[in-house]
Amino acid sequence: MNDTNGRHSFSGKLGFVLSAAGASVGLGNIWRFPYLAARYGGGIFLLVYIILAVTFGYTMIMSESAIGRMTQKSSVGAFARFGSGWMNKTGGWINAIIPLLIVPYYSVIGGWVLKYLFAYLTSGSRVMTEDTYFSGFLGSGSQQVLWFIVFILVDLAVIFLGVQNGIERVSKLVMPVLAVLAVILAIYSMTLPGAAAGIRYFLIPDFSKFSIMTVVAALGQMFYSLSIAMGILITFGSYMKKDTDMESSTVQVEIFDTAVAILSGLMIIPAVFAFSGGDPDRLNSGPSLMFITMPKIFDTIGGGQVIGILFFVLVFFAALTSSIALTECCVSVFEDEFGWNRKKSTVIMGLIMAGLGILSCLGFNVLSSVSILGMGILDFFDFLTNSLLMPVSALLICLLVLRKITIGKLEEEVMQSSAFRRRRLYRFVLKYLAIPLLLVIFCSSVANAFGWIHI
Repeated sequence: MNDTNGRHSFSGKLGFVLSAAGASVGLGNIWRFPYLAARYGGGIFLLVYIILAVTFGYTMIMSESAIGRMTQKSSVGAFARFGSGWMNKTGGWINAIIPLLIVPYYSVIGGWVLKYLFAYLTSGSRVMTEDTYFSGFLGSGSQQVLWFIVFILVDLAVIFLGVQNGIERVSKLVMPVLAVLAVILAIYSMTLPGAAAGIRYFLIPDFSKFSIMTVVAALGQMFYSLSIAMGILITFGSYMKKDTDMESSTVQVEIFDTAVAILSGLMIIPAVFAFSGGDPDRLNSGPSLMFITMPKIFDTIGGGQVIGILFFVLVFFAALTSSIALTECCVSVFEDEFGWNRKKSTVIMGLIMAGLGILSCLGFNVLSSVSILGMGILDFFDFLTNSLLMPVSALLICLLVLRKITIGKLEEEVMQSSAFRRRRLYRFVLKYLAIPLLLVIFCSSVANAFGWIHI
């Protein structure tokens, strides 16, 4: 459904909150957050993460959502609304390019999730515990491409249905189910023999484990977890009605995303502690955690096949909602900037996703010899978007608010529908903390990608 100005819109506050939360709750919450928490002190990492989320994260979500609602445009048009200088053009198009590059390789991983879910449904849990299972799957270009295509067809079908009938309806259905599954799996994990040590490690802060790397790691995770600087929040903000309480919506998105991250920690850290005899170093990051370690854990516990099914349903929902949000950003830019209708925009986006995604699939087999800056194809796309473009994009968003829009004008937009109780905090963070923190994210991300530091 379109608003009175012809713009797509959410039906109300719940539609925005669940759609934005769906964008935020993704693979990073499940396979990166528990690993970082285990590596950087458990409870102290969690405490630092929450502090950063309610200050810096809050400020960035409010800024992007307000820019979107103020301009009623996706990222390119939103930046252009405030001038035609290099900063506006660069900021708008970087925000548009980021999701265009992320969603193809993200959907490849979504295809991996579907493959494992199908295997748990049809083959039991034992077959996935073989050391060669995951590597064998990656080595099969045809299998990867097949499951990748299935995943993007589901994604594109939702986008084709539109904002209210597609994105909002799916988010209202999927997000409550995702939350329930996360609670069930967390409770199950916490009741395993030997899990109590993992619960204490994750929830009770040990200040002796605090270090500057705790802050750096938590800052980077919070930045990516809340979908900052991907064009998503500007686009979804442009679909927000003027009477929707922006501040309370932002708080609820923060709470939902952080709650799922905590539940992910309670799902995975106690289970790994129980499985490894209390060794947090056994908790790996990324694909090896989700596709190698967790299946081995499921195989050692009662009802492992059922738990595996529930786990990969949850991961699939998390991957799907994030990929839908990323795809919608691109479709919205096509509609706004090129005047294409939703059908044409979705088809063209699907072709781009297929082309770049298949390239990432083949990077593990046919094109495995191809290396860019010492990285495989999928890892390079991840480095380009997460380590380089996203911090630059966020920096340009801050400069847009500070130099072009002005904080006062943005506050006026927020206060059309909100009391803006954290107004002083917002001003302080944006004026004095946001840019230094973004520079830390940029430098640490690049250093980590090249192995100069390890996060």
